[in-house]
Formats: sequence, C-alpha cells, structure tokens
Amino acid sequence: MIRTQKVKLYPNSHMRKALLDLCDYRRYCWNQALETWNNMYDAYCLNKTANRKPSKLRVRDELVANKSDWQYGLSSRTLQLAITDLGVAWDDFFNEALTDWGKPKFKSKRAPRQGFKTDRAKLVKGKLRLDKPHGVANWYDIRFNKHVDLDGVLKTVSIYCENGIFWACLNFEVIIEPKCQTNQLTAVDVNVGHFNYTDGLIMVIPKRLNRLYEQIKYYQRKLAHKRVVNGKKATHTINYRTMRAKLQRAYRKATNIQHDLMQKFTTKLVTDFDTIVIEDLAVKKMQMTHVASKGLHRSMFGYFRQLLTYKCDWYGKRLVLAKQSYPSTQRCSQCGYVKQGLEKITLRGNTLHGTRHDQYDCYQCGAKLNRDSNAVANLLVLAN
Repeated sequence: MIRTQKVKLYPNSHMRKALLDLCDYRRYCWNQALETWNNMYDAYCLNKTANRKPSKLRVRDELVANKSDWQYGLSSRTLQLAITDLGVAWDDFFNEALTDWGKPKFKSKRAPRQGFKTDRAKLVKGKLRLDKPHGVANWYDIRFNKHVDLDGVLKTVSIYCENGIFWACLNFEVIIEPKCQTNQLTAVDVNVGHFNYTDGLIMVIPKRLNRLYEQIKYYQRKLAHKRVVNGKKATHTINYRTMRAKLQRAYRKATNIQHDLMQKFTTKLVTDFDTIVIEDLAVKKMQMTHVASKGLHRSMFGYFRQLLTYKCDWYGKRLVLAKQSYPSTQRCSQCGYVKQGLEKITLRGNTLHGTRHDQYDCYQCGAKLNRDSNAVANLLVLAN
C-alpha cells in the first residue's frame, strides 16, 4: 500500500531558490507538453491514417529532443513526471463519469499553489535530500517540522509552495496488517454538523471550529472593506498583507481540525467494526439547494467517504454503500412504512403535519422516533 505523510519544509535561502526554480520548471514542462499534445491530437483527428495518436512516450521524446541548455541545470525527473501526470489527465479526459471531468488546462504562474514532483528523493538523518542536478555545486538537505512515522520505501515526493511556505507529501510503500475481526456491524448517517452511528453521535463542526469560522468571516469583511476603500492599491499595503496572513492561518487551522477529526473517527470505525454502511450521497447536487450548502461543505461528506473507502481496503473491512434511492430517512424502522409525496421529511421538517426535521412520526404504526436514529436503523438492515 502507498501511505502519505505531509510535512512542512524549512529550506535555507539557497534551497528555497532551487525549489522555486523547480516549481517554475514543472509549470514550463507541463505547458510545453500540453501544447505538443494538443498539436499531435489535432493532427491525428484531421488525418488518422497519416498521423499517430499522441502518447506519453511521443511527447516526452519530442520535449527531450528540443531541450534548451538551461534545462540541463534542473532535475530531469521534473519533466518526466510532469508528462506522466499529463498522460493521466488525458486518459481522464475520455472518461466522462469522473466528477472533475474536463480537458487538461495550462498552468498559470499566478496560481496560489506551485509545485513539482520527484521520485529520487531520500531521507538522510531526519532531513529530505532531493536529487542533485548536473553541474550544481552547492546542494543542501532540507529539514522539516516533525518526525516521519511511516516506515517503508520512499517513492514519489510532491513538494509545493503556498503563501511562501513549502510543504512536502512523502509517499511510502508500506505493508499494512489487517485489523482484528470484531464481528460487529454499524451504520453511519451523515448530517450537517454531526454524524450518527450505532455507538452514539460525533460532532464534525465543534464549537472551536465555529469560533474559527467567525474569525474567518471577520478577516474577510476587513479585507473586502480595504479593497473597496483603496482599490487595487490595497493589496500592496502592509496592513492588507498582515490581515491576509491571519486569514490564511485561520483557514489552515480549520482544515487541520476537520482533517484530524475525520481521521480519528474513520480509524475508530474500521477498528471497532467489521461492516460499515454509509449512504451514497450526491453531494454536489445537495449543495445546489443553497439551504445548507455551507454546512454541507464544512461537514466534509465526500472526504469522510474517501477516508473510509481506502481504510476499509487497507484493513480488510467491508464497506456497504446504500443507493441514492434508498429511503433511509423516510422509512419507519419498526413497520417499514415509507413516506411519500407531501408526507416526506425535509430539511425544514414537514409543513403538512407540522413536524420538525429531527422527528419521525409514523402515520401507520404511530411510532415517534428520532430521525437520525431511525435512519441508522434502516441503514443497518443493509449490513446483513
């Protein structure tokens, strides 16, 4: 299995410039390769008998043959991996079932995140050592902020710069042992702000996270006011940059809190249970309602499913996905009655009968149930 650990890098002034040069070189290679690929594909579409279909090898050979002198002072793996990623992007372009389906685009130097990849990096005495290009005299190891917990073979290292800070994603090939079998079943009903399962409830938007979002709202309002008053000149002032740094730090804290909470919760699920049932939700369509789009985004439904999917694969656990048409919320877990039409429970409850959104009143057997507990019970049926 491939596991990833993210670390913060602290390069010296010399290596900082070298990393920025590699980021620019990755963007240059991607744009050159994409232009070459587009030209080859257009020629192939015009005359398929006279021209061959573009591929990673053909594009790579074309770029390597036309290398400039300055390119030999930079890592060759940056060019190779950029073309490899472009080949994957082109393969995805022909698969319309993907969520982010679309034609590969050119990279912009104005993008807030710039990065590159290498597969020849090493960990030496607790520091990261990148592959040294030919003809470079000074080359230093880069220290990072924490100890690497993973023990395995270091594969690809992705390094990117965002807001002047360098980060590295270390990909290790490790052997993962399956967790012990517990013969227990559970189901998770995801809601805005909290997740319900058989052992209780977990808050995915705790109070400390709400306080951070209030700070983010305050910083955004201040920055918008500065732009309105001072126009384009506002972005060049010290006060604006200071406020923007505070906003970015608050966003980073909020993301770390959410990711840490999701990682711990999914690890607890695959440790305590052998079979886990969740809903196959159309998250993007749900966000289009604008009723709770911000809460849906902050509850991280998609990230929760992504983590749970690969952890179940790692540890030999079974993940069951309930179909989008499965009425887990509208079905009575005691008698099986399914609400339809005007009787359905919505985010605002039921206006016809005047019930709340967190209450399930069965009109056939008269049972009064908690909406979330009833949904968990209905999902648990699919585990058998």
